Amino acid sequence: MLYLVVKFLHLIGAAVLLGAGTGIAFFMLLAHRDGRPVVVAGVLRIVVIADFLFTATTVVVQPITGVWLALAAGYDLLDGWIVTSILLYLLTGAFWLPVVWMQMRLRDLADAAVATGTPLPDAYRRLFRWWFASGFPAFAAVLAIFWLMISRPSFQLV
Repeated sequence: MLYLVVKFLHLIGAAVLLGAGTGIAFFMLLAHRDGRPVVVAGVLRIVVIADFLFTATTVVVQPITGVWLALAAGYDLLDGWIVTSILLYLLTGAFWLPVVWMQMRLRDLADAAVATGTPLPDAYRRLFRWWFASGFPAFAAVLAIFWLMISRPSFQLV
């Protein structure tokens, strides 16, 4: 029974991680395309909260439940699909941490534009391009992790 509870938590965490990331990207892109500082600032305030509430929580829970499940199911943590999943997870984190900072900076730039009644500055547009570009490798890595968890292909890295 404990195995099923942990597996359930792991699957829910994976869904939340993918769903939160996709939702955040969707709302950020729509707000950016709208271009009004008040809209961008409002969406970014919510996005930063959502990223800390949902993404940060699952970032902590996923490796704990994943390692527990692998060991409980008798998998070797050095199996190729597990090592590759872990490496992809670390790659995702390497993109996510700067993205969180970018979101907070974008929020601050949009808030300043609202406060001064000015358009979004060029610094916002440059940083948004970096934020947008950072999402592609992270999203691809998460999708690859899903595939590895589902298919559990048999291969060795070394």
